[in-house]
Amino acid sequence: MLRRIDLRASGVPADPEALRAALPRAAFDVDAAVEAVRPICEDIAQHGIHALTKYAEQFDHVVPESFRVPAEALTQALADLDPQLRQAFEVSIERRRKVSEAELGERQVDVDVATGARVSQRMIPVNRVGLYVPGGVAPLASTVIMNVVPAQVAGVASLALASTPQAEFGGLPHPSILALCALLGVEEVYAVGGSQAVPMFAYGVPGLCPRVDMITGPGNIYTVAAKRLVKGLVGIDSEAGPTEIAVLADDTAVPAYVAADLISQSEHAPDAASVLITDSPELVAAVEDELERQVLPAKHAERIHASLTGQQSGAVLVDDLDAGIAVADAYAAEHLEIQTRDAAAVSTKITNAGAIFLGSWSPVSLGDYSAGSTHVLPTAGCACHSSGLNVKSYLKAVHVIDYDQQALAEIADGVVTFAEAEDLPAHGRAISVRQEGRG
Repeated sequence: MLRRIDLRASGVPADPEALRAALPRAAFDVDAAVEAVRPICEDIAQHGIHALTKYAEQFDHVVPESFRVPAEALTQALADLDPQLRQAFEVSIERRRKVSEAELGERQVDVDVATGARVSQRMIPVNRVGLYVPGGVAPLASTVIMNVVPAQVAGVASLALASTPQAEFGGLPHPSILALCALLGVEEVYAVGGSQAVPMFAYGVPGLCPRVDMITGPGNIYTVAAKRLVKGLVGIDSEAGPTEIAVLADDTAVPAYVAADLISQSEHAPDAASVLITDSPELVAAVEDELERQVLPAKHAERIHASLTGQQSGAVLVDDLDAGIAVADAYAAEHLEIQTRDAAAVSTKITNAGAIFLGSWSPVSLGDYSAGSTHVLPTAGCACHSSGLNVKSYLKAVHVIDYDQQALAEIADGVVTFAEAEDLPAHGRAISVRQEGRG
């Protein structure tokens, strides 16, 4: 089922670019999607609710009675929530909040660089954030937790959340999503799909939704394209593409577990990526057998099969574990599982991954829901330069500079010299005028 990429004969390419080119990756042409989404964004910016109504009918096949979800609908969704599901939600919230609070660290750091010369860094939350939660192929209620909890811990004053309207629920988002909003105290909720929600948040819609300062949350390629279009007008978290898992494994890995974990991410969509990296041909064969056994009875077998047999998935054979580590780093997976001897030690050699899951008992599915970690993570190799969504994503670092007269005097000549070297004499004059006592 998985195509083989054998890097043993020629060895792992020393050139990182050549190695990246040899590895499977999903096609994700955001540029093409941008041109499809551009008129939608412009229309919503100009025509507000009228445009939202048009696109809700066109894309979602249902027009909500109100794009702003009524408070009573949130309350009712929580009241109707299955008690066991509510308990699962509450555990996930508790653990994500605990990790977020630890991530927060100090709100202010003061550094005395010299006597009378202090530079402080203040971490200030973004004022207003728009959160998008996908609700199309799968209603990702867990994404409510992953977006809302760190934003609340950061101290964001105003949170608005949007999710796709569902015809089967009378034009409201999925009940689980609404129930979680009520559980977390999010009162401003919109029944608006991703490619429309992004411009609604970015430009604001008079009489409906004030504009935001930042937009977070995953979505399909059109949601990502809309985020690219408004980036700069507002902040965004990332341009998250199709989900991906890489499993770095040796001959100690349990084939049934590896297969189940590859399947778990393939369940997201036909373009989801599942990659096995190993120095054990025997493991590849055993995992293939398990895939044949486990995929057939799966509820979403067709979707899973399309993902596992697509160009973005495969089994990469390497000579040894060191070569496997090099491949994993080049791939820079959204989710990297390490199922090897001493997985913790191996993980210290990894530099590029959105999140790392150690050993047989830390599957990606745990991180998707209740591990306490974030599941909004960089995809498409972006883990080499970006982090997952966390509490600091919602904070701005602001330096506060406080020098007294003597501290400025001690460094004044150096600053003037620096300014003159850059041919910016007025910069230096702003220092020297103070030294002349003309104040």
